[in-house]
Amino acid sequence: MMFRFKTGMTAAITVLALSSLSGAALAAPEVGAPAPAFTGVDTAGKTWALEDLAGRPVILEWTNHDCPYVRKHYGAGNMQALQRAAKEDNYVWLSVISSAPGKQGHVSAEEADTLTAERDAAPTAVILDADGSIGRAYGARTTPHMYLIDEGGTLVYMGGIDDRATADPGDIPDSTNYVRLAMTELQAGQPISQPVTRPYGCSVKY
Repeated sequence: MMFRFKTGMTAAITVLALSSLSGAALAAPEVGAPAPAFTGVDTAGKTWALEDLAGRPVILEWTNHDCPYVRKHYGAGNMQALQRAAKEDNYVWLSVISSAPGKQGHVSAEEADTLTAERDAAPTAVILDADGSIGRAYGARTTPHMYLIDEGGTLVYMGGIDDRATADPGDIPDSTNYVRLAMTELQAGQPISQPVTRPYGCSVKY
């Protein structure tokens, strides 16, 4: 009986430990803390790891070309303009596609490259995250969902691209672009005035 009790206790402790580890692995990212580590492969087969980007600021953009909210920003050239501004400021811009096979927005590497060319987009690379591991690590919920990481690897912004939660491109000129604002403040050495905002768009199709 004592053996069975100890075995049962050991099993229970093991389950609790595994549960704790699982919870830690899925813990939401926190602004002001180190950004979650990730490794992903882009459309050219190149592997990208956050640790290899130390010393450069990084922008992560969750995207789904079939989402009307994504089409709003690409159709108007808004996302491309932001990508080019980031490039001028030495950012690494990674567009992340976390749509699972068979789900809306899932594309092959070739299809993703075609979309980049057709839209005249300018990300540093497009990461294919079909298993959703990077998206879940960052708690990405919508497309678009934006994250800004500083040169030291600290997450300094996460949320929406702007404050107009619509699919109407006509709203862009009068919007506050939170990502551009965060970039400007980071470059000036100022605290990010809006470090967390509400993302809007289509749900990420894990």
